[in-house]
Amino acid sequence: MKYEELVNKERVLAEFLELIRIPCSTHDEREVGDLLTKRLQELGGTVHEDRAGEALGGNCGNLVADFPATAGLEALPTVMLTAHMDCVEPCAGIRPVIEDGIIRSDGTTILGADDKAGVTAILEALRQLREHAIPHGPLQVVFTVAEENGVHGSQHLDSSLLHADMGFTLDTHGHPGVMSYKAPGKNQIHIHIAGKAAHAGVEPENGINAIQAAGVLLADAPQGRIDVETTCNIGRIAGGSATNVVADSCDIYYESRSRDKEKLERITQRIIDHFRLGEESTGCKITAEVSPDYGPYEIAKDAPAIKAAARAAEKLGFPVELEESGGGSDANHFNTYGVPTVVLGVGMTNCHTKDEYIEEEDLYRAAAWALAIVMEAAEMR
Repeated sequence: MKYEELVNKERVLAEFLELIRIPCSTHDEREVGDLLTKRLQELGGTVHEDRAGEALGGNCGNLVADFPATAGLEALPTVMLTAHMDCVEPCAGIRPVIEDGIIRSDGTTILGADDKAGVTAILEALRQLREHAIPHGPLQVVFTVAEENGVHGSQHLDSSLLHADMGFTLDTHGHPGVMSYKAPGKNQIHIHIAGKAAHAGVEPENGINAIQAAGVLLADAPQGRIDVETTCNIGRIAGGSATNVVADSCDIYYESRSRDKEKLERITQRIIDHFRLGEESTGCKITAEVSPDYGPYEIAKDAPAIKAAARAAEKLGFPVELEESGGGSDANHFNTYGVPTVVLGVGMTNCHTKDEYIEEEDLYRAAAWALAIVMEAAEMR
């Protein structure tokens, strides 16, 4: 099966270029959301928009579209295809440049292949199913909001709308054929250090500098790679009010990740204990607040979702590669909601930077893979 024969390359490229030109900052996905709603409806989908936008202070909710099965195939497994609508900054005024089969921005913005490549692939798969009357089982398409700031859109998804048996999130690096079957959970950790204010020029000895205390405690705090599946990172520090005041507060913002739930809990507790034990030595009051972002997941390598994606890739001639991810995605929440979901590579490279690019052929391969997965699932009884 040749992937070139499964997609309309001219249409795929045109749609991708159209989508990346639409500004779609996190919490400001309304314009692209309206466009995608229209296109999903034109392709025969019944579209539901949930209220995640309201909960997050955004202007658009998650889109969940249902597509009926081909007559007589209603009992087949329901396949869910997902991608997210928002992009990291700067995503306004994107001017794509195509050279030697590579698509990138002009260097002043990101490109937006993360995740317009996934969105484009799904839309093309739906068009091919409709135009060529390809038999398929029930389908769900989910386009999420607020993925880039911590997968909060899918966290606030109305999960009662989901009824899929297997899911595929088109949203990771690597050429089509790459699949992430295991990913970490993540916690946000806020450490607050309360010192004592004093005039820095008149009586500094009467103050307790919370920023200095933070520096002392950060020197040997857990940081970086803990083990092969566990990491933590000190991402942001804020403190003090003025140079002439001994800083009476300092806030440290951490994250912890692990593909093992118990390890995630242990490294999180280790960070908390480290700072709390520093109260006596620094003379500060130290508190810690943990906010779970999402839990880890692991899909069995012989699960139907992985089998379907692998067989589809093999038929297209794509090398199959199963990987353990170090990052989270909407799939973390979909798996929590009971839909076994694997993350698929769509070719995006150097994401979240102005050096982001994608090979033009990977756009077409990703679309062909999404279509082939639906076709493969239709053969599963």
